[in-house]
Amino acid sequence: MAAIAALWLPILLSGVVVFIVSAAVWMVMPHHKNDFSPASDQDALMDAVRGSTPGPGMYYFPWAAGGENSPEYREMARTGPVGILRVRDPEAVLNMGPAMLKSVSLYLVVSVFVAYLASVALAPGAAYLSVFQVTGTAAFMAYGFIGYQEAIWFGLPARVAFKHSLDGLVYALLTAGIFGWLWPS
Repeated sequence: MAAIAALWLPILLSGVVVFIVSAAVWMVMPHHKNDFSPASDQDALMDAVRGSTPGPGMYYFPWAAGGENSPEYREMARTGPVGILRVRDPEAVLNMGPAMLKSVSLYLVVSVFVAYLASVALAPGAAYLSVFQVTGTAAFMAYGFIGYQEAIWFGLPARVAFKHSLDGLVYALLTAGIFGWLWPS
């Protein structure tokens, strides 16, 4: 059993590396460029949203005021559209600093949990491949499945969830490599 305190460097380094690579994936790589589509009449949509929502949040439509089994709701759903609208705070889009801080914090938290699992599963001096397997699996469980719940229940296109999995595989491999490299002897 390795002491988790001895894993501070791979925790910190893997969290920071995953943050940098994830930023590069979203800013430089082309595979996420078509994850979103423009509305056919963006101005009309923005005016409708501006006049219909109290502000940032998630909105489901049609809303089942009488319950999802009510005839009124079923008819509204049948005629459509059915959707989830996420309205963001404009400042969060214009100033990405807080989101970037939250993102790197998330990656560090994932690395702490990866380190915890590895620390109880592996002894100091464990072989690189053993460390790589345990930490890579744990990291992929955190990063690789992130989109599928959204795809199943909330309409995220399956192709987008799959692309998130590919990104997650890269993040998991980086995390595993760093932990394997810096595992205490």
